[in-house]
Amino acid sequence: MIEAGKTYVVMGLLNSDSIAFAIGRVIEQHGGKVVYSVQNERLKRIFFDRSKDLTPEQIAALDIRFCDVTIEDELKTFFAGLGEIAGVVHSIGYANPKTCLGAEFHTDAIEDIKTAFHISAVSLASVVRHAYPHMKGGGAVVALTFESRLAFPHYNWMGVNKAALEAIVRALARRHGRDLIRVNAVSAGPVATKAATSIPHFDMLAGTWQKISPLPWNVYEEKTEVANAAAFLLGPLSKKITGQTIYVDGGASIIGGELTPEERPAP
Repeated sequence: MIEAGKTYVVMGLLNSDSIAFAIGRVIEQHGGKVVYSVQNERLKRIFFDRSKDLTPEQIAALDIRFCDVTIEDELKTFFAGLGEIAGVVHSIGYANPKTCLGAEFHTDAIEDIKTAFHISAVSLASVVRHAYPHMKGGGAVVALTFESRLAFPHYNWMGVNKAALEAIVRALARRHGRDLIRVNAVSAGPVATKAATSIPHFDMLAGTWQKISPLPWNVYEEKTEVANAAAFLLGPLSKKITGQTIYVDGGASIIGGELTPEERPAP
């Protein structure tokens, strides 16, 4: 699991209900030190500082720093200020819901597509390029993804970006094996977070999981299970796993069609 006393970077924090924050909490529970990144101070003020789950004192105790992953100088400065690190979590993704998601796949908003690709996929390579010199004795990188082998309604260009993200995971795993750095992804089932609310008809996606997941899947309660898998991939117990996408989705990814009534998990 996590190595006690070592520093882990969790990038893409939005609020206390995010998967990124759940991963950070699990790391801390196992004795690791966590440094979070938020895109900028404005987003922290709007989304994190207004959390109803944490007191101002609890928020102040967190090590939260700012980094826009699309700006190389910010990435360089961010990692230069960290010292030695044991692992990085990339929990970053964005696509304009008005142009890149929705009922129609086709769009002429090419700049929005490019921006989404940069933030959601290319940024992983940028992060690792600046992070790996700070993992002198090896380490691990974990990216958060979503089932990209299938085309889901309304998910559109984010599905494309997640497929690209997983390809980058494999390319980075090949490149950084020589550095003893493992690069993997966790493909989570739908989880109700602030970011998920920007996906049109997220409730339809959640409903789909009720029809195809052989294990019970609760969109409000499974963040911890996703976080546990990320923590496993960050630690030495997974030291021979790299370039993989690990599915934490209740088994939905292996089901053809829908479950029959007698196959569905009990309420």
